[in-house]
Amino acid sequence: QVQLVESGGGLVQPGGSLRLSCSSPGTLHYFAVGWFRQAPGKEREGVACFGSDDRSTYYIDSVKGRFTISRDNAKNSVYLQMNNLKPEDTAVYNCAILGMGITTAQAMGVMQRLQDSYDDWGQGTQVTVSS
Repeated sequence: QVQLVESGGGLVQPGGSLRLSCSSPGTLHYFAVGWFRQAPGKEREGVACFGSDDRSTYYIDSVKGRFTISRDNAKNSVYLQMNNLKPEDTAVYNCAILGMGITTAQAMGVMQRLQDSYDDWGQGTQVTVSS
């Protein structure tokens, strides 16, 4: 299993921005990738994902228009640009590979299954939005 490393979290005031990075030791080209988060006392939720071909993206309603998922294949990295952050965005964020050669719709299904049943999450990166 590919070990992804998340970084870029921190403390930011409401309305601020952060860019999270998800780095892989190998290529992420042709892989569908998703970002997840877990706030204290809450269930983990899938936040954003894209399929292997990047033709479309998926975001949960609460982050639409504020978060953008992207990738840089040359750097073996996937990013989550987070703008206009709100206190309710405070959580530990993780990334995960959702599959290879799959559509965004398929990736969404995998993301749902992972958020409900997967328990081998990495350390993630902490995002705290507070004044």
